Amino acid sequence: MILCIDAGNTNIKCGVFGGGESLPQSSRGLIGEEPRKSWRLATDKSATADQYAMLFLQLLAHAGLRAEDISGAIIASVVPTINNTLEQTLSKILTVKPLFVGPGTKTGLAIRYDDPRQLGADRIVSAVAAYNMHGGPVIVADFGTATSFGAVSAKGEFLGGCICPGLAVAADALASRAARLTAVDFDPPSRVIARNTVNGLQSGLIYGYIGQVEYLVARMRGEMGAPGCPVIATGGMAGLVAERSEAITEVDPDLTLKGLAMLFEKNG
Repeated sequence: MILCIDAGNTNIKCGVFGGGESLPQSSRGLIGEEPRKSWRLATDKSATADQYAMLFLQLLAHAGLRAEDISGAIIASVVPTINNTLEQTLSKILTVKPLFVGPGTKTGLAIRYDDPRQLGADRIVSAVAAYNMHGGPVIVADFGTATSFGAVSAKGEFLGGCICPGLAVAADALASRAARLTAVDFDPPSRVIARNTVNGLQSGLIYGYIGQVEYLVARMRGEMGAPGCPVIATGGMAGLVAERSEAITEVDPDLTLKGLAMLFEKNG
């Protein structure tokens, strides 16, 4: 089995792939396969390797899995300060050294970024998954702490994209800078024209955000010359946006984990 870890600024998403009767200990043939089990943890930069190791062992045990059955591990991280902790964590519970996605990782995509070293590992991993499962051209929208959009051409070229503040970040910034505005739940009102401040905030944040998504997707499709290309959404806020946006084709909560499994297959 393969342990895949996507370490983000707010959450660490991890999942186990492979195993079972047809895939005893390998990741072979994992394109599009759902993880056997996945978890979402809060990113805690102050946690020690021992604390994370205990937590990982508890999660595996609760799922009826054993650490000794894991034959490989791969990590995509956008939090450099936690990388050493994660590596130490896995060294305590596994007998294999994890692969880190970074420069030199074989992706199968041609990276057309000005400086590929500036490209977040999670963005390229999600693009790998989307292209392998849906072909190209395709757009990936990742709704996390930041919302990022990535474009992949029909030839398998990662063309670039754009990055926006995440919905929760935008809401926190508004509440912290406006004395008379407070934090609100992401519960969209039935009307855009609100009659009270709470609904007004919810309307502006959620429907305004959806409008931003639809505009950016339309511009990206136009620049790609692919007006009907699919948009695959992932990340914690993907469902909220996709339910109300015609721009999103599909929501895949485990898209990045699936991409990690594919990259392990290419590089492991």
